[in-house]
Amino acid sequence: MLDTVGFIGLGIMGLPMARNLQRAGHRMVVQSRTAAKAATLVEEGAVAAATPREVAARADVIVTVLPDTPDVEAVVAGPSGVLEGVRAGALLIDMSTISPGVTRRLAARLEERGASMLDAPVSGGDVGAIQGTLTIMVGGAARDFERAKPLFEVMGRHVAHVGGIGAGQVTKAANQVVVGVTIAAVAEALVLGQRGGVPAETILDVLGTGVAGNRVMELKRQKLLTHVFDPGFRAELHHKDLGIALAEGRESGAALPVTALVDQLFGVMKRKGWGGEDHSGLIRVIEELSAQRTGSQ
Repeated sequence: MLDTVGFIGLGIMGLPMARNLQRAGHRMVVQSRTAAKAATLVEEGAVAAATPREVAARADVIVTVLPDTPDVEAVVAGPSGVLEGVRAGALLIDMSTISPGVTRRLAARLEERGASMLDAPVSGGDVGAIQGTLTIMVGGAARDFERAKPLFEVMGRHVAHVGGIGAGQVTKAANQVVVGVTIAAVAEALVLGQRGGVPAETILDVLGTGVAGNRVMELKRQKLLTHVFDPGFRAELHHKDLGIALAEGRESGAALPVTALVDQLFGVMKRKGWGGEDHSGLIRVIEELSAQRTGSQ
């Protein structure tokens, strides 16, 4: 019999991830701060819960997909949180992107209740969540990973057990460093090309065929060309993720000078009121610095 899955957090990523699990045959108990988001899954057969505590009391496995470290702390350890309702033998899978240190502390508290935890942040954006093709980076005990693997295989295409608890978050931080720096590099390349009389479309076409080719050019092409930055992944969340990477770098002694610069650029996006836009909108900051518009808009 399939586990009953509790799912907390039904945003841009969480809703399609939960829907994929439900369509795979899992009994779902769902909870979201916005009741309307849970209602769409209830119409398809899920059971709605009022609090994280209620989710934990009803579920064998609890999945959280939340925006930031304080959100996960509140849902797991706050009033009416998961810790108040979790059953012995239950498994919490946090698929948010949060602090590795907080992850380890929450795992210890769950262990005191006879439960266990995996940190399993994802990459692939809203498209990957919808299509079930996410990359999932998992930290935690091997036995817990094997238990959760059938769930991961519904939600993702590339699933990797990368180490002990917290290792998933460290790996995701490294991922966000590469993605953020790549977005900035592509933005600079497009502005440089436009300044030199080469259209953005041509830059993307030509660079994409060589060593400079990357997934940002593929997945964000239309956004970069049209400047329609509907969020697949919000810039303010990427800024948060780079903050996690920089904090982990300070603690571990890893020098991240380029990451620090890109973090500042995302900070500019937020201060200009663009934090809710897709992270590829970082090109707008480079354009302003260069007094140069790009793309086909």
